[in-house]
Amino acid sequence: MSEHNIFAGAFVDRTGHRREDPEWLATAIESPDARFVPIWGDKCLAAGEPFNAILLKRADVDAFLPQQETIFLGMFRQKPTFAIHIDRSAEAPFTDAGEFHDLRYLGSVVPADEANLIAHARALVLWHGMQKYCGVCGAQSRTESGGNTRICTNQECAIRTFPKVDPAIIVLVTRGDKCLLGRQTDWPEGRYSTIAGFVEPGESLEDAVRREVAEETNIEVAGVHYHSSQPWPFPSA
Repeated sequence: MSEHNIFAGAFVDRTGHRREDPEWLATAIESPDARFVPIWGDKCLAAGEPFNAILLKRADVDAFLPQQETIFLGMFRQKPTFAIHIDRSAEAPFTDAGEFHDLRYLGSVVPADEANLIAHARALVLWHGMQKYCGVCGAQSRTESGGNTRICTNQECAIRTFPKVDPAIIVLVTRGDKCLLGRQTDWPEGRYSTIAGFVEPGESLEDAVRREVAEETNIEVAGVHYHSSQPWPFPSA
């Protein structure tokens, strides 16, 4: 059995106190030690055999920084590391360094610490993309705290928004020596999955397990036993 769940593991020192230090952030992003995780649309850059996630140096991303917001992820391998988002409408950049791939694929093939890092980067990039405008008054919002917060630009509102997660459950239902699997009609032949779904408001994780299994399979489950947890950087999916 794997020693960890995919995307899990505190491999990034998030150094939360540095998020509130604009002088330190400005120095860090200019440092030759700075590294950048490029996210093109929702895909991550990787190369090699076996695959490794590609972290770019400051000189590699100079042309993008004036137009693109950066997000401070923390210290990764003792280097200040940022995410940078490139809109999918633009041609794929950095093709000399590697190719962009879906995180669902990369998560199981890159080293564990890199999977954790790119999951963190992708999740924050997607969150920013969905929070350009204030959900209260509709005014534009801007980033703060190194990209780990957004604040409404309307002075009368000025509400702060923090990155959200969408809690979900994955469950292996067993009976004797057999387990319950499901599949979607558009999946390739032979592909199956355990039962999974998002937690609804007012539910515990155990309640969500029982409801999802019943909704998807019309089967009622008895005892629910917790195994472990992992990040899930795929909002609403």
